[in-house]
Amino acid sequence: MRTRCLPRDADTCDEGSADDGEDRTMPKVRIGVIGGSGLYEMDGLTDREEINVSTPFGDPSDVFILGTLEGRQVCFLSRHGRGHRYSPSEVPFQANIYGMKSLGVDAILSASAVGSLREDIEPLNVVIPDQFFDRTRGRVATFFGKGVVAHVAFAEPLCPDLRSVLVTAAESAGCTHHNGGSYVCIEGPQFSTLVESNLYRSWGMDIIGMTNLTEAKLAREAGICYATLALVTDYDCWHPAHDSVTTEMIIANLMQNVSVAQNIINRAVATFPEGRECGCRTALCNAVMTNPDDIPAAARDRLALLLDPILSGSGEE
Repeated sequence: MRTRCLPRDADTCDEGSADDGEDRTMPKVRIGVIGGSGLYEMDGLTDREEINVSTPFGDPSDVFILGTLEGRQVCFLSRHGRGHRYSPSEVPFQANIYGMKSLGVDAILSASAVGSLREDIEPLNVVIPDQFFDRTRGRVATFFGKGVVAHVAFAEPLCPDLRSVLVTAAESAGCTHHNGGSYVCIEGPQFSTLVESNLYRSWGMDIIGMTNLTEAKLAREAGICYATLALVTDYDCWHPAHDSVTTEMIIANLMQNVSVAQNIINRAVATFPEGRECGCRTALCNAVMTNPDDIPAAARDRLALLLDPILSGSGEE
């Protein structure tokens, strides 16, 4: 497996020379996959290459693994890092999404372990949610600030086109799945209290997790389509049988869900649409409130990957 490093501000690596025969140009892929708890590798990925990407927002969770899956170029990233090194509050979300953007990714399929808040959403079921509710605290969930302001639309936080791809893939995989649902994203790393769990149920929430909303917000600002494949490991603590759930049971469900996720993602990539009619990729158009002439040079440099296509009037790269 090859390994390359790609700095934030150039198309070549600062290690070695330009005439050493090694290709140091920035690779371009379209489909990104973010693996959650248990999904630290992507089976079936061939022609693998590890890419270290430096970003203005620090280092990503791990190296990006580029390769071919079902005949398509795919970029895989382990959300928590191999070995599960980052807690939900510590995941470098900005660097992860920025890194995907810098590699040319314009669509992300995100797999995530969740708990169920409904009796009919059972452990080992799959949910393709269509809404989020934010219960995080103190996370930075935007690329903007420090001299430049942007407000993107987020009424539909998950790409309808990518959701449709995942639903179709789940159907063809033959797994029990739920099309739609509200994902409440909590800060963690602790799980909910009993009163919190029952409150979320009274609000109409369907599943509970700790990561995907932050990714979805940043993906929208970056003009990247984003959809969640939520894999249910257990019922949250509201359920009467919750106390009988053991760590061993949860881990066993988690490992079984990894196999299901791999299957669904493979099928989704194989049928990935060449064209999409959603507005995700142009979400930043007309969302930047700051007068271009008033954007500080440091902010313009930091956000060049996102701002240059918008301020030049193209709306897309």
